[in-house]
Amino acid sequence: MATIAIKVENISKQYRLGQIGTGTLSHDLNRWWHKVRGKENPYLKIGEENIHEKKGKSQYVWALKDIDFEVEKGESLGIIGKNGAGKSTLLKILSRVTGPTTGGFKVKGRIASLLEVGTGFHPELTGRENIFMNGAILGMTKQEIKRKFDEIVAFSGIERYIDTPAKRYSSGMYVRLAFAVAAHLDSEILIADEVLAVGDAEFQKKCLGKMKDVTTEGRTVLFVSHNMAAVRSFCKTTVLLRNGSVVMAGYADAVIKEYMLSGTTDNQNVKLFSPPIHISHNAKLHSISVYQPGKSLNEPLSIDFPVIIEADLEINEIPPGKSYQITYLFKGDEGNVLLVTSSIMDTTFSINPGRQKTKCLIPSNFFNSGTFYIAFQFVENRNTLIFREEDIISLILIEGERPLGSWMGHTPGFLLPKFEWSNEPIM
Repeated sequence: MATIAIKVENISKQYRLGQIGTGTLSHDLNRWWHKVRGKENPYLKIGEENIHEKKGKSQYVWALKDIDFEVEKGESLGIIGKNGAGKSTLLKILSRVTGPTTGGFKVKGRIASLLEVGTGFHPELTGRENIFMNGAILGMTKQEIKRKFDEIVAFSGIERYIDTPAKRYSSGMYVRLAFAVAAHLDSEILIADEVLAVGDAEFQKKCLGKMKDVTTEGRTVLFVSHNMAAVRSFCKTTVLLRNGSVVMAGYADAVIKEYMLSGTTDNQNVKLFSPPIHISHNAKLHSISVYQPGKSLNEPLSIDFPVIIEADLEINEIPPGKSYQITYLFKGDEGNVLLVTSSIMDTTFSINPGRQKTKCLIPSNFFNSGTFYIAFQFVENRNTLIFREEDIISLILIEGERPLGSWMGHTPGFLLPKFEWSNEPIM
């Protein structure tokens, strides 16, 4: 029978907007008066769902509401959701940085947490002293910390500054040392919140490698990230939070698919610019959209069908001897350019004076499922960059229908092209 490392039971967290704490003295007295009479906290009934886009009527909001799940020993659980969904609040509760308003949780094992940059570090202490202090907080003996000390310092890459007060560290140095301490000390549970969002490319690569090592060491991991490729890589199961509530939990591929689908609502496949982006004194970009033929603009995009990138472009005039071209750069989660395509490659295409819709057709079965970010470039005479807009729109693709009995896992890689195959018998 599997051992449960973390058991979360109906955790809720309420905040009062614009206040430190959850109320005034009168509210606290009212809570106390209800408690001594054996009655429920009266303010638990008035909070609203934590929806950022809407203006509510109550001063109280539920950052988390009735969160319930279990994590087995040695399991890596991903926690995903949009900004403000409650991910960091949940991890702070499990790390005992703050307490729940209602509900509770049980933890079996020591917890090492990497939350916000520098959490748990004392700015007046040196890096060396902070390592020993963090280890002591986690319940490690001095000998245990000494045994891991050299490995921690080597991983952090700040050996030269290890005896410098932490207040002199940059944010990158802070997170390097904080992650090194949390990942290397002998804790049974590692809680990591957006560890891939800070630091340079070299650190992120080391961080990814260490996270993979941690997940194979039998330690329990709670991993929050907006990098879906990393979540897929590290986590077998995933929880999706939305407005403070669990909307789905299960195998990572299925939950990530639901998360990507939820991001395509409200016409997020269309980006309007008002006023238009002035590419130059001659050109304006009114909008850009991604869609599939025969589908509405807010429907999810499947890898099984072609995708059209459509730019609403207006050209006042084209001076003699000049021509204009469009280039799209497709980037992955980590910002690396995967491929580039340009209208220069199609000799039959030209940009003309007036307002027009320029379309770029991506064939079906070309990209793999996942999220891709598109940069827009406007080029003059095939060699002069007039304008570039980074991540002008995202391309979110989901897996298509699969035959019954086929493999249901996620195929690695950014591309999943459909090539032609043939078979000829040898006589």
